[in-house]
Amino acid sequence: MMEKEKRQQKILNLIGAKRVGTQQELTESLLRAGVFATQSSVSRDLEELGVVKQRGRYVLPQAARNGNGASAHGLLNLEAAGDALVIAKCEPGLASAVAVAIDRADVPEIVGTLAGEDTVFIAVREKKAQRSAIKKIWELLS
Repeated sequence: MMEKEKRQQKILNLIGAKRVGTQQELTESLLRAGVFATQSSVSRDLEELGVVKQRGRYVLPQAARNGNGASAHGLLNLEAAGDALVIAKCEPGLASAVAVAIDRADVPEIVGTLAGEDTVFIAVREKKAQRSAIKKIWELLS
């Protein structure tokens, strides 16, 4: 496993296992676990992983959902696809509501949305905007 992948997996494990409120705390926890990382690499990793800050602590996007696995708006999952697309899976019948919420938020990385019954296709400006868009959508709909 590449060093970056190992570090990112450790970040996900740490955030899932305990309350982490700052990048410094995360960097120190990584070091205690034998993984050296700079604050800037941790910052990039959090962005790439789609980790969001909620109520003063980092959470995994999937953990930002309610008890039945969905966000308050019915969002179940977000996944990058291809070079300029994000796919949102939703509770049946709620894709249109999710798409409207995304469109109204006027996220700069997002060009537009197309909703079906339980899926929303989200067009982003470019590949490097996918992770940022995913993070902003989770923050918006959590």
